[in-house]
Amino acid sequence: MIPTVLMVALAALFAINTPIAIAIGAASVTAILVQGDFSLMMVVQRMFSGTDSFHLMAVPLFMYVGAIMEKGGISQRLIDLANALAGWLPGGLAAVTIVSAMFFAGISGSAAADAAAVGAVLIPAMKRSGYEPDFAAAVQASGGSLGVIIPPSIPMIIFGFLTGASIGQLFAAGILPGLLIGLSLIIVSSIISWKQGYAPENRFSPGLVWTTFCRAGLALGAPAIILGGILMGIFTATESAAVAVVYSLFISTVVYKELRPRDLYGILVNGSITASIVMFIISTASVFSWIAAIEDIPEILAGGILGITDNRILLLLIINAVLLVAGTFVETTAALILLVPMITAMLPALGIDMIQLGVIVVTNLAIGMLTPPMGICLIVASAISNQGLGAVSRRVVPFLLILIVDLMVITFYPPITMWMAHLIR
Repeated sequence: MIPTVLMVALAALFAINTPIAIAIGAASVTAILVQGDFSLMMVVQRMFSGTDSFHLMAVPLFMYVGAIMEKGGISQRLIDLANALAGWLPGGLAAVTIVSAMFFAGISGSAAADAAAVGAVLIPAMKRSGYEPDFAAAVQASGGSLGVIIPPSIPMIIFGFLTGASIGQLFAAGILPGLLIGLSLIIVSSIISWKQGYAPENRFSPGLVWTTFCRAGLALGAPAIILGGILMGIFTATESAAVAVVYSLFISTVVYKELRPRDLYGILVNGSITASIVMFIISTASVFSWIAAIEDIPEILAGGILGITDNRILLLLIINAVLLVAGTFVETTAALILLVPMITAMLPALGIDMIQLGVIVVTNLAIGMLTPPMGICLIVASAISNQGLGAVSRRVVPFLLILIVDLMVITFYPPITMWMAHLIR
């Protein structure tokens, strides 16, 4: 009975557009009241314990890094380097947008931050160059999804927190899939741009690449610190985030001198608000997960899926389908906390490593960021371009199709995730 109450209450609250954190918390409280064996004080205790984690400290820190990079002139230097590297392709600005998103993904850990920081510069630039606004938004939304695949990645941190998987290995496992997806998006955007007649932005020049690389050298130091420190075992993901905050503050204020002391207040406030939203979702979802564990809901759902088939390939396809649908309708953090326990219960039958599973889960949810109604990258890009969600959704379809192809490669070709992960022990 309790599982039914929990799921019906959650579905009903989602149906009336209740904010996700409140919906999850209210459904959990309803189930506790119906169950009757636990005090409501357990809600408070579980909310606190659900966020009382050293790993989760990395969430606000990476958000601060992204905000500092944007305000401190680092983003523009990375965009200039991306322009030198990819501006010569058909529809040069479209390719530059995706390469810039790849650079920024190695800093922020957040798809929304990636889409906003790069899109604020390049969507208006594409519109001025004659690109259709809905296409410009679709390119930026697609590139923004890389923010949670290329490390550092906040969803990967949450997955590691939920499962005990090594966050360092998860970060390493996301590098090659991120590069594969980035290259695929560049190819698709270049083909569409060639058909639409969008011209290259410039001619390829090794001298220009070198000049912009030198200007962006210190900016590239942030992802080098984050990834290098973790991969070499110098510090944890949370410690790397703290170091990256200090580093980005130093080069933005002392070296580039584009970040003023009065800007820090806004950065701290905005970063804290964004981080608090994520942590609120985690806290209420922790109560939900506790009730689900008591009632064996993950095992029941896993058993139901395993009752359909025990074929490994079909199981992986079913898991991908479930995650793609969930990513469309449920916010990423909530989807992780609600679905990961069920999926990990099937891990032996899936026949894959926990690290590979983490990348598969995050990639699915990244694709969900491009689909309405919960597609955060789609929403951000639409807002910047002043285009309706419907128009941008139609233009994003070719990018969604190549992302699904990439997802199948990541799912059924383990070396693309596990080769880098095996380098960390």
